[in-house]
Amino acid sequence: MKRIVVLGAGTMGNGIAHSFAQHGFSVCLFDTSPAALEKAMSTISSNADRQVKKSILSEAEKAELLARIQTETSLETSVQEAGLVIEAAPELETIKFPLFKRLDELCQPEVILASNTSSISITKLGAQCKHPERVVGMHFMNPVPVMKLVEIIAGYTTSEQVITRIQALSIQLQKVPVKVNDYPGFVSNRILMPMINEAIYTLFEGVAGVEEIDEVMKLGMSHPMGPLQLADFIGLDTCLSILNVLYDGFKRPHYAPCPLLVNMVAAGHLGKKSGKGFYTYER
Repeated sequence: MKRIVVLGAGTMGNGIAHSFAQHGFSVCLFDTSPAALEKAMSTISSNADRQVKKSILSEAEKAELLARIQTETSLETSVQEAGLVIEAAPELETIKFPLFKRLDELCQPEVILASNTSSISITKLGAQCKHPERVVGMHFMNPVPVMKLVEIIAGYTTSEQVITRIQALSIQLQKVPVKVNDYPGFVSNRILMPMINEAIYTLFEGVAGVEEIDEVMKLGMSHPMGPLQLADFIGLDTCLSILNVLYDGFKRPHYAPCPLLVNMVAAGHLGKKSGKGFYTYER
């Protein structure tokens, strides 16, 4: 595999870049915003410092990790020598569809095009391309350097060879690949998002407060993090986008986003990344 190109320097993008660089891959991290790239590299360095403190990495290994990551603001330049492109753009079809069309034009047919999408159809993404057989879902969990699961999503036209290569690559990252088929929300978010949505409804209807709802789920159900805190970490805008995809795909009432979630996103209260969601965070 030639170098890995990660598109998008947000929380997921910088985590994916970190994981590949940690395991010896040459990585190009692309974003149109130089400020976003600077912030991403600072985050990767801080996260690597934590790994040094936990004796996961040595100082020398941290330096090697950072040296393996190149940043780039030109999409054309980024993908010139790519063996794998992983898209980690915002969870909107209006952003992802044109991007995959452009990638199909820029990349050689043998280059695998993966999406870290949480819910958008891999089959639809592949339909934007002349070579849909090379389009696959590679859904990492947050925080990427820590979480073991990679949900591998096979689109209707994704080739078995591509699936096999991505599974093997995930194992090289010391992750556990789990293959699923292409239906709205796949497995992870089809099950997780209704729980988060119901927790928001529980708050909206005055059944209990934020901390009380999270405490019940942590202490009673052994969840490491309550659903409202988890929603903040995922990003409330991302949760809303996923729920909209699920509702559009299945038309089932329990996927309809809670009005409180809709209002919070409209107000810019997006969770940890904005500094305010169900909880308040230092920025």
